[in-house]
Amino acid sequence: MSNKTLVIRADSHNFEEELTRAADIIKEGGIVAFPTETVYGLGANALDPDAVKKIFKAKGRPADNPLIVHVASKDQCNDLAKNISQTAFKLMDEFWPGPLTLILKAKKVVPEITTGGLDTVGLRMPANEIALEFIRRSGTPLAAPSANTSGRPSPTSAEHVTQDLEGKIDAIIDGGMVEIGLESTVVDITGDIPAILRPGKVSAEDIRECAGNVEIGYTDKTLEGNETARSPGMKYTHYSPETKVILIEGSSASVENTMVNLITNCHKKGKRVGLLATEEILDSINSDVTYSLGKKDEPNQAARSIFMGLRHLDNKEIDIILVDGTLKTDGIGAAIFNRLRKAADEIIKI
Repeated sequence: MSNKTLVIRADSHNFEEELTRAADIIKEGGIVAFPTETVYGLGANALDPDAVKKIFKAKGRPADNPLIVHVASKDQCNDLAKNISQTAFKLMDEFWPGPLTLILKAKKVVPEITTGGLDTVGLRMPANEIALEFIRRSGTPLAAPSANTSGRPSPTSAEHVTQDLEGKIDAIIDGGMVEIGLESTVVDITGDIPAILRPGKVSAEDIRECAGNVEIGYTDKTLEGNETARSPGMKYTHYSPETKVILIEGSSASVENTMVNLITNCHKKGKRVGLLATEEILDSINSDVTYSLGKKDEPNQAARSIFMGLRHLDNKEIDIILVDGTLKTDGIGAAIFNRLRKAADEIIKI
């Protein structure tokens, strides 16, 4: 790979030709970042261990952290997984293409480096036409974690990918800002009852309505030591900027008062403070730098803004980022708080 990363823009006049060029990079064992509806993914031929190894090297990702494999059709699942249940097919029919990853028993064709040494594989069909066409032209399913340095906030634009991985990967397909802004929901369906291992846009309520019963198989704490990560996002530091992050959870009034006191104390010590908060909080508090999560009762806005906001504030030479924890926790709110709690160095619950 050259030290210069090729950038392919979806709005360029020769995009079709360049997309084929990106697919050829995959066929030659290279790695390419591409847009999905959730976040940008870093793709390689999922069945080529040497190609997949380049993903881990570029990201600095631990080898026991499994990768999600992206497919362009349900038929590809039969090549990668075995004993696919009727529940799995029902979920595919309901939510694919879309932000849902299904954990299935892997066939031997899927290398251990892709599965993180597990006997399972996570499969997803993204709801993004560029991603789907890119997979088709590549002629192979793509292993694709988020296209960022491991542990950093996930990338919601090609610019974020460039910030982290310029010169470390072969190409970036720039498809603009993503639609959702949070990684897919991950559901393990290898047991009797589907278990959510990572929350996302597809909520527990959505899955329960489609599949009947569902278990919550994750916590907002990070696995430690030799514990096995059955899904991406369960182990190791995730979503974190370099700046210290303090998440403050509670009612609007209590969160506002706590933020005011923290900002005052920081200013007395000569420290600059960034505020990642809903519009309602931002209307009431002054800080050195701010970034809006949107309105409190519109969590989809917050989902699109979390990683963008953390990256924006991290670049503003501040000492602390205070995060507003007044959003609802149901629906996509469960995914929002999962990411914020993992990103936070400190959590204050009032």
